[in-house]
Amino acid sequence: MLEFEHYLEKIEMTCFIQPHHEDITQEMWQKIDAVIEENKDMPGAIITALRQCQDIVNYLPRELIDYIADGMNLPRSEVFGVASFYSLFSLKPKGRHTIKVCTGTACYVKGIREVISRIEGEYQLKEGGTTADRRFSLEGVRCLGACGLAPVMVVGEDTHGDIAAEKVIQSLEAYK
Repeated sequence: MLEFEHYLEKIEMTCFIQPHHEDITQEMWQKIDAVIEENKDMPGAIITALRQCQDIVNYLPRELIDYIADGMNLPRSEVFGVASFYSLFSLKPKGRHTIKVCTGTACYVKGIREVISRIEGEYQLKEGGTTADRRFSLEGVRCLGACGLAPVMVVGEDTHGDIAAEKVIQSLEAYK
């Protein structure tokens, strides 16, 4: 009887209907299913599951949030509440590369506004937005903790200090 119950559990796990979403491939759904399976019986694991699923898709579309909620047997409102509360999560598509520009005092005085203007002009991108091809997302942050390198921007994990407006586009072209 135990083998039969284990078999039924496996069937239940795969019975969730994967919604169609243009940004989520079948391979991604398989990874998402694995994340849900790994976390579904762990109390308080919703943040971990959301983070791992966001790492797979690069953001949390509504269909994915609903799917995670169903798979983890949690109310959709609870899962959406967590996803929308924490700044770690994004409900909008993000670029492959996130550009964080420091808008703190030291960077402002040393010309970060001109850097931001160049980025916006070259990539038709506004602060808080993402390019149409999802190459870049642009975020203004209050401080990056590198005032001695002002003006500063961080692209992914790479810190660019003393970034000049005239050279910012050249620096960003390395990120495809």
